[in-house]
Amino acid sequence: MKSKLTSVIVVAILTATVGFANFQHHKPVKADIVDMAVNAKSFTTLVAAVKAAGLVDTLKGNGPFTVFAPTDEAFKKLEKENPGILKDLLKPENKEKLTKILTYHVVPGKVMASDVLKLKNGTHVKTVNGASVKVSNKHGVKVDNAKVIKTDIDCTNGVIHVIDTVLIPKS
Repeated sequence: MKSKLTSVIVVAILTATVGFANFQHHKPVKADIVDMAVNAKSFTTLVAAVKAAGLVDTLKGNGPFTVFAPTDEAFKKLEKENPGILKDLLKPENKEKLTKILTYHVVPGKVMASDVLKLKNGTHVKTVNGASVKVSNKHGVKVDNAKVIKTDIDCTNGVIHVIDTVLIPKS
């Protein structure tokens, strides 16, 4: 019995050691912006909106793009402030409005956090929808009224920066 237990422990240790060694040498697989958002599991509302707006192929394209990605919590906050807005935006007849909002979250090119910190506080950056977002970097990075809570999620066709608020263009 003791030798059987010892064998099981030795096998478990060897398996863990080999697995750990393989893990250490395994490089993370990079994905495009859409696949990265899908895999993150904290952007389900954003992914649903991107699909409803017909922007999946665009955001899977070559880019590069910088996406300020609101979390599911950010969408819940928007819904709390404006009950029914998400259901309304996801309707086919509101595709154009949804597209304007989503493309307001995208800047052409790959802008890393280190690039943002070099900007003059209050700089306006043009988004894919044609409007500009205000970038503040005085007390943490903000894009319009959204706080950037995670930066530099590197993707094959750009970068994602996670924000805590859905950006709504002024129009």
